[in-house]
Amino acid sequence: MNVVKPIKSVDDLVMAGLAAPADRAALEEVAARYAIALTPVVTRLIDRADPDDPIARQFVPDAAELTVAPEERADPIGDHAHSPVEGIVHRYPDRVLLKAVHVCPVYCRFCFRREMVGPQGLGTLDAAAMEAAFDYIRSHQEIWEVILTGGDPLVLSPRRLREIMEALAGIAHVKIVRFHTRVPVVDPEKIDAALMSALKASGKTVYIALHANHARELTAEARAACARFVDAGIAMVSQSVLLKGVNDDPEVLAELMKAFVEIRVKPYYLHHPDLAPGTSHFRLTIEEGQRIVAALRGRISGLCQPTYILDIPGGHGKAVVSGSTVRATGDGCYSVSDYRGGEHSYPPAD
Repeated sequence: MNVVKPIKSVDDLVMAGLAAPADRAALEEVAARYAIALTPVVTRLIDRADPDDPIARQFVPDAAELTVAPEERADPIGDHAHSPVEGIVHRYPDRVLLKAVHVCPVYCRFCFRREMVGPQGLGTLDAAAMEAAFDYIRSHQEIWEVILTGGDPLVLSPRRLREIMEALAGIAHVKIVRFHTRVPVVDPEKIDAALMSALKASGKTVYIALHANHARELTAEARAACARFVDAGIAMVSQSVLLKGVNDDPEVLAELMKAFVEIRVKPYYLHHPDLAPGTSHFRLTIEEGQRIVAALRGRISGLCQPTYILDIPGGHGKAVVSGSTVRATGDGCYSVSDYRGGEHSYPPAD
């Protein structure tokens, strides 16, 4: 099917053959709470003959999203607890998140910020809020890295991206600027010379963190988009989420990590799914995740090994999911050590 426009509603899904008319009422209820968007590139990747297609599972809404587990929370990794000004999250001493925009070209059904992103989300920072965010970065000399996230920062125009980079260029203590994005995979034609030029700034090293969860997402067009970044001197790393029904198999995960390395994207983080509302159908247990990741050792090159991490609920930062930081305490619960040495229960006791 040659889809020529993005999918943004349940009606669009039904017309594209990605949802049954009988499911319309339940999916409209999902859509009233969580944004829907698929680009034509993503829609063409979906195998309609496969009821368990891993691409569809990531992007096509499911009535299972209406089931909210008791441990799930609207802000699962505690962004709000570490947001001193609008658009800034300062969780670690040497780096901040800059959430300039809260829209995406696609909306992942497992997104940990699903309560904040989309047309009904927090929106794009206006000029005053953006300047206040830059003022915060200017006033904190310890900030070495600024991470553009949101939302997907590469939905912004080259002009807007250039303005951001010019502002950061004037902050001497910021040395690294990182962009977290799905755009090279879901809208690869957007990665052009104008965008890459906008991302460069004197005295700053730029990284692109590419989000993909299945090797099929790395189409020839996506690979070419990544090559444009790397050939232009912009380094790339990956981030993925370990998802039930998408990549919870050592062979599937190994294929993805090897594909990243083949296109000069260094595997970086493999996230344990966060406790976002309506996402329990994506979550594995910690033990299942550990077994899958352990199976990668010796199966693929060290270049291909990601770091398996858990974002500790409540804003306590990331923990490597190993025996030393994540310990089973019984009844499906765990004790997790944060980077400061604090101990936390997972799922949260409250």
